[in-house]
Amino acid sequence: MADPSSYRPKPGQIPESPGVYKFRDEHGRVIYVGKAKSLRQRLSSYFQDLANLHPRTRTMVTTAAAVEWTVVSTEVEALQLEYSWIKEFDPRFNVKYRDDKSYPSLAVTLNEEFPRVQVMRGAKKKGVRYFGPYAHAWAIRETVDLMLRVFPVRTCSAGVFKRSAQIGRPCLLGYIGKCSAPCVGRVTAEEHRELAEEFCDFMAGRTGTYLRRLEQRMHEAAEEMEYERAARLRDDIGALKRAMEKNAVVLADATDADLIAVAEDELEAAVQIFHVRGGRVRGQRGWVTDKVEAVDTAGLVEHALQQLYGEERGDAVPKEVLVPAVPDPAEPVTQWLTERRGSRVDLRVPQRGDKKDLMATVQRNAQQALALHKTKRASDLTTRSRALEEIAEALGLDSAPLRVECFDISHLQGDDVVASMVVFEDGLPRKSEYRRFQIKSFAGQDDVRSMHEVVSRRFRRYLQEKQKTGEWEEEAARAAEEAAGAAGEATGDAGEAAEAAGATGDAVEAAGAAGAASGSAVTPGAPGLAEATGTAGSTGATGTTGPAGQPLDGPAEGPSGPIGEDGRPKRFAYPPQLVVVDGGKPQVAAAQRALDELGVDDVAVCGLAKRLEEVWLPHEDDPVVLPRSSEGLYLLQRVRDEAHRFAITYQRSKRAKSMKAGPLDTVPGLGDSRKQALLKHFGSVKRLRAATVEQICEVPGVGRKTAETVAAALAGAAPAAPAVNTATGEIIEDEATGTAASSNGGTRP
Repeated sequence: MADPSSYRPKPGQIPESPGVYKFRDEHGRVIYVGKAKSLRQRLSSYFQDLANLHPRTRTMVTTAAAVEWTVVSTEVEALQLEYSWIKEFDPRFNVKYRDDKSYPSLAVTLNEEFPRVQVMRGAKKKGVRYFGPYAHAWAIRETVDLMLRVFPVRTCSAGVFKRSAQIGRPCLLGYIGKCSAPCVGRVTAEEHRELAEEFCDFMAGRTGTYLRRLEQRMHEAAEEMEYERAARLRDDIGALKRAMEKNAVVLADATDADLIAVAEDELEAAVQIFHVRGGRVRGQRGWVTDKVEAVDTAGLVEHALQQLYGEERGDAVPKEVLVPAVPDPAEPVTQWLTERRGSRVDLRVPQRGDKKDLMATVQRNAQQALALHKTKRASDLTTRSRALEEIAEALGLDSAPLRVECFDISHLQGDDVVASMVVFEDGLPRKSEYRRFQIKSFAGQDDVRSMHEVVSRRFRRYLQEKQKTGEWEEEAARAAEEAAGAAGEATGDAGEAAEAAGATGDAVEAAGAAGAASGSAVTPGAPGLAEATGTAGSTGATGTTGPAGQPLDGPAEGPSGPIGEDGRPKRFAYPPQLVVVDGGKPQVAAAQRALDELGVDDVAVCGLAKRLEEVWLPHEDDPVVLPRSSEGLYLLQRVRDEAHRFAITYQRSKRAKSMKAGPLDTVPGLGDSRKQALLKHFGSVKRLRAATVEQICEVPGVGRKTAETVAAALAGAAPAAPAVNTATGEIIEDEATGTAASSNGGTRP
């Protein structure tokens, strides 16, 4: 690791002019290229206290061994030179976009004597007119098949064209009217080129004029009673309209624009581009990139613009480019785009109307592309295996963690505190094993205490399931045998060993009897003479207990769940090899403390901190930093993100339910069916509150005792003040529920 001060330029040596700079490593390789409006200010920012630098920037400056720069006259020149150097040197610390697939384009080879229409991929060639790119090649072929009826341009390869010219007979497309057959001289080279140019004009969006011309020719043919020609023109018009319907109008006024959206996380970013020409989406493409440098959304947009238009000229650069964030400063980028187009280019963020709506669509595509990219990596068997092996190696596990459980806490400013548990087996989510928790032991916001409670409750249930299946007794007997063997080896006397074994067995029986009498059990894994379990009678309404009378599980967790094909309970029955918590060192310590208190010593614990994606281990002062490209890190991120999604979904549903709660929800023993029956009978809670017990008893399914409970509960609940419409002065009351609607869409009892 190099010390940046060893190659820091001397004071005053760096100019204040615009320019481009390069960092090189000890082998002379360029590892980073950047541009700056003022080289002195920008480069000075790299040579400061390493603790103040972004982790990725810190890695770059400690890897570098030298820095050099080139002064230019304008920021536009700096932008162009930066793009050229990134292409030339391919620096490892620069953002590099990579196509998530090779997008096909519709190409017309105007550089040939007889232009050809074809699907083309890869680098663009000079003299070829491109349309797209498109998501699928079959979509291009369908469109071309419709348009060849009207524009019978050559689509065959050079070999087929030459062969047909030699034998004097066209191919099948020439016979069915989908090729003008220039190979056999049916049309001249000039006439065929005119067809190709008309094809290009139509694809470029100039459709209205051509359709009107065809309709006029159709009417003229009908007036001259040339009905066959009129019918053929009618079919041509229909084919062109069907081709146009494949690209619906998304922007009015025949707008030409490119829309760029970015979806990103800590390590990767996905960029999606919609190419709109003539108000229609003519193409779509996207990239996924590793965020190897500290860059924000505006920086990603600037890199995307360089990637998109670095090799383009003329009409390939649209009049308008819509982005989620404008690079700062925007003037050099706008001027650079204007120079490449040859006329003014607007670079801006859409604020309203159709363009903003379309940008939201592009943004959704970017988010889906990023999710799909991560899912593809996770669904590959080889990748999953490598990820599990990397996790095991990084955390020092004896074997790959085939079952991973992750816990996350969610709340809204300390209210409705909930937790989630998600399960990944063999690197894939097992959603049937997901669980949700409500924090019950305390009120308020304390993520560390909440994490301790949730992990404790989960593993108490695991110990309870082990007790039900008899695994505790087997482990206790096995531990007793091991203790007896150890005692025998220590004394070297087989008789003493047998006596020790007998004594241990008696201790086990005594502990079991004590557990049956007191309703408690010694936790497996605790140090001491033996491990014992209580009898079935020890798991009553108060729950199974652990060391020092700690409950193994409370009644709020519900039954143990359905029994699997192997006779074992499905819920909480299987322990994970690894517990992941969403958080840093405090949350990891809380989870480990919960396992230690229960005597669970065969489950590893780690935490994934969201800020820098660091992996924290118990009893360690420093985190484990997995490589940026590590498949293990990707898997841990997926597990963490899934736990966060599951927790926040549950928290939002609880919040929505609490906002809709009414007075009847507080009546004990009153279910949804009878609540609906009461509201349907009386029409509102207001009328129900005024009813007598006898009137409430008239509702089917409501007995006198329930009626008295309902009447007492509603009498004790003071009615809330009704909501008032400030515009009209009217009182707003929801007759269906008897609650006044609030201005924010919630309800008040």
